[in-house]
Amino acid sequence: MSPREKKLLIFFATAGFLVLNFLAIGFFKTKRAAVDVQRDQARQKLETAEMFRASREQVTDQMDWLAKHEPQAAANQDVQTKLQQLCEREATSTGLTIKNQKPLPTTSTEGLHYHRAKIQITVNGSEEALYRWFDRLNIPEQLRSATAIRLSPNSQDDTKIDCTATIEQWFVPIPPSA
Repeated sequence: MSPREKKLLIFFATAGFLVLNFLAIGFFKTKRAAVDVQRDQARQKLETAEMFRASREQVTDQMDWLAKHEPQAAANQDVQTKLQQLCEREATSTGLTIKNQKPLPTTSTEGLHYHRAKIQITVNGSEEALYRWFDRLNIPEQLRSATAIRLSPNSQDDTKIDCTATIEQWFVPIPPSA
């Protein structure tokens, strides 16, 4: 082999070596980036798991409370009717006058375990009777609450209050397969 051919062979070998090194460096950089992304995802999963572990005691208490107080599955109409009857009965027993009542559409978002039956009721009476009424309606153990309250003085009698309240009852709907 002539010296010129040897130089050409060394040149091509060096050029091939450099090209392979550049390709290998590019390959390892993309692999390194993929490993970095996986490491970051694993770190986020670990942080999330540690956060859940740290709040587990509180969540466990809440889940136990819900399991103890969860109502039986019921139809929307039944829950709404019972809620309306309860509101009427408690209002009349505390001395309030019912001016108006209207059932509101049931909140039944797909994927949620609990739905909410709602009724909007307008009552009139003394402040003390109103507080007793709310005390009888707001019972967390029965998943019932007054979620919106609007008070205004009565135009005819200054000793009375007009109140428009939205009362909600959380319930478990009957499964579609039943």
